[in-house]
Amino acid sequence: MSRSRSVGLSQRDDRVTELMDAADADPAMLAKTYERFRLVNAVVSGERAVYRRWLRPRLSPVHRTRVLDIGSGSADLPRRLLRWATRDGLRLEITAIDPDMRAMEWASARPPTPGLELRRAMSGDLVAAGERFEVVLSNHVLHHLDGHELGALLRDTEALLAPGGLAVHGDIERSRLGYAGFWLGTLPFAGNLLAGSYIRPDGLTSIRRSHTAAELARVLPDGWAVRRAIPSRLEVVRRADA
Repeated sequence: MSRSRSVGLSQRDDRVTELMDAADADPAMLAKTYERFRLVNAVVSGERAVYRRWLRPRLSPVHRTRVLDIGSGSADLPRRLLRWATRDGLRLEITAIDPDMRAMEWASARPPTPGLELRRAMSGDLVAAGERFEVVLSNHVLHHLDGHELGALLRDTEALLAPGGLAVHGDIERSRLGYAGFWLGTLPFAGNLLAGSYIRPDGLTSIRRSHTAAELARVLPDGWAVRRAIPSRLEVVRRADA
């Protein structure tokens, strides 16, 4: 359950929690949330821009590119990326991981997507297995993490990148404009499209938990950079040495 609003948007409020993360979250509402993610993320996650700017230039019609999606949730992002790559005649293989059994069970029950492998795992599990990827991605994961967890994710990402690889962790940028935009933009759908899901309350909580570019820049290790993207998004980027 989200705690009372004791911190304004001028500061990151990492004390509030998303309803869907609760162990006793309603299964029907969770399923509705996972199903609706594909619609909401198509608007707010900049997936097309991620594909065009970061992924497509690294793809080939001959050589397979191996990608890791961390904290994949309903796996709507990797499914879209694979569909666009197939349309463009490019070879792509995505491993999508998430530690939440509920998310992986829901994603695994969807029709299979060629090139997509789903695993219930943490990034550290793949590091321990010695796996490497040309591209490591995540979407809306960073705001879930505390400082220790963020550092661990970035270290794991570095270990998982193949020589010359690329990492892009995309997330929300906290701002009053972004909060107001999400509140107003989702209001007309609260009683229909988003009804029975956690998307609207958890989306607002996510914004309150998210970082600003300056906050992330202060804590990122050497070799990492943060850039702004649209709409109200941040991308934490690292390019591995060849």
